[in-house]
Amino acid sequence: MSHARVAILLSGGGSNMLALLDSMQGDHPARPCLVLSNDPDAGGLIRAAARGVPTAAVDHRPFAGDRAAFEAELMKPLVAARPDIICLAGFMRVLTADFVSHWQGRMLNIHPSLLPLYRGLHTHARALEAGDREHGCSVHEVTAELDDGPVLGQARVAVLPGDDAATLAARVLEQEHALYPAVLRRFAAGERQPILLG
Repeated sequence: MSHARVAILLSGGGSNMLALLDSMQGDHPARPCLVLSNDPDAGGLIRAAARGVPTAAVDHRPFAGDRAAFEAELMKPLVAARPDIICLAGFMRVLTADFVSHWQGRMLNIHPSLLPLYRGLHTHARALEAGDREHGCSVHEVTAELDDGPVLGQARVAVLPGDDAATLAARVLEQEHALYPAVLRRFAAGERQPILLG
């Protein structure tokens, strides 16, 4: 069987990337073809290389103020890797509509809130400030609007008395590590029906 090729983009240590890599084995319909970062020092690159996955980095800093030029460089290792699916896993650069449109329908992202709630940053603090009783994470298709594409899966966690942003984030991250691999497996097999965990 031919496997779908998955490229993973990250900016940091890559805990979600590891969960995805660990899942893409056995009868999984996909295999990793590249881990790519905007930070040459990202810990996730070392961890991916240790698992035998090809890695590349395009440092965003020399391109300050020129997002199009940065994305043109980012596109080179991606195109060379020929991915069928791109997974954003803690990739902390906002992508332009031009870049997104090239991969439309093939790019996934994980976001630490129950979308459409709390697009953007500081989601855990915002959920606490709002007095929400549950919080969680969403995997969605990437579109030109930030954190706005069709939701393919969500996992919920209860907000507990005494939670702060850090404790809530840690519990949500555990769910991210279950949700993202589950959605990717289904997406690679052609399934678009949203799934709910927790």
